[in-house]
Amino acid sequence: MSFGIVCLLGASASLHGKGAFQTEEHPMNPKVVSQAEFTVVGIAARTSNAREATADGVIGKQWERLMKEGVLAKIPNKVDSAIVAVYTDYASDKDGEYTYMLGAKVKLDRDVPEGMVAKKVPAGRYAVFTSEKGPPAKVVIETWKRIWSAPKSALGGNRAYKADFEVYDDRAADPQNMQVDVYVGIE
Repeated sequence: MSFGIVCLLGASASLHGKGAFQTEEHPMNPKVVSQAEFTVVGIAARTSNAREATADGVIGKQWERLMKEGVLAKIPNKVDSAIVAVYTDYASDKDGEYTYMLGAKVKLDRDVPEGMVAKKVPAGRYAVFTSEKGPPAKVVIETWKRIWSAPKSALGGNRAYKADFEVYDDRAADPQNMQVDVYVGIE
């Protein structure tokens, strides 16, 4: 993934949870899965959707740091080469603060490099949305729009606000034709 495209990913992710953006362009088609607990090691920052709507947003800066500092290459015990973006430690709901983390799934969370953290994504039920194929600024945002406009019946339950995450795997390698899975924790 090129640096410029990753910055666009950060910009699109910064709209996470903002209910003002809704669309009916794509039908709701999430599958509900039982996800086992896993650990992500990477870089994290505290933010809110209100902050992300300003020039002080941190999500785009986190993507920039991930690429410029070669963060993924420094993470030991990776399960695979996918980038995982985690939204966790919610203060309340989409309107409160949360921790945004970028990194990789790991087999073991020991030997965490300096300046990085390890976070567990809890086991539970997740509604999985797969984006359309296209440039990240378009497809990631459109996927979140579908999520924000979804009634709880389409999600399979109320949002849990424990953890949500995006997986940028091999399907995200072509920045003009990428596809991403978004996992939304549900009760």
